Amino acid sequence: MITIARLFGKSPFAPLQTHMKKVTFCIEKLTTIIDALPKMDMENIEKLSKELSVLEHEADLTKNDIRNHLPKSIFLPMDRSHFLDILSIQDSIADKAEEIGILLSMRPLDMLTEFKNEFDMLYKKNADVFWNTKKIIEEIDELLESSFGGIEAEKVKDMVELTAFKEHEATQMQHILMKQLFSKGTGLSSPAFYLWLTLIEQIGSLSELCEKLANRIRMVLELK
Repeated sequence: MITIARLFGKSPFAPLQTHMKKVTFCIEKLTTIIDALPKMDMENIEKLSKELSVLEHEADLTKNDIRNHLPKSIFLPMDRSHFLDILSIQDSIADKAEEIGILLSMRPLDMLTEFKNEFDMLYKKNADVFWNTKKIIEEIDELLESSFGGIEAEKVKDMVELTAFKEHEATQMQHILMKQLFSKGTGLSSPAFYLWLTLIEQIGSLSELCEKLANRIRMVLELK
């Protein structure tokens, strides 16, 4: 896309923000799937899951286009490897959203009523970590203007610390739901139990990836 090439002329970080918008579409679609679960309409959930896969593919295309148009002569305020690493982690978040969407389309979630409150809390907390990390990516231009220092850098560092704290909270919620699964899930079939177990782990991975992304930004600040 020529638009990506032009974005580099506007700001070396604009492509990262453009890609993050694609990732955001994936998280929004996943949230729609989560909200649709109680109705147990698997046809609709499968449809939404396919839509999510299309969005993830678009994020992939944008990622590849950014890589292909990353000028070797461009001045980047951060190391090229760090730039590409941040891009890769962002794309992993979209990948993870797609994986969760596919899992949810496999079969109805048995005992959803019993686990619903904890499940909702787990997903919302992981999504909250994502939204916090997205704000950090949106602050990159301000960091550039402040030469990666001063009040703006301190603001981003505080946002990174908040992301880490929220990821910790998400992990605690994951443990609570996991404990409930092992306590109340004895009546589940093996496929149903495995689906729940995998789903809990995969949702937990969302916040882990977001914290990893936030820490990469923090690392860039520390190197300045």
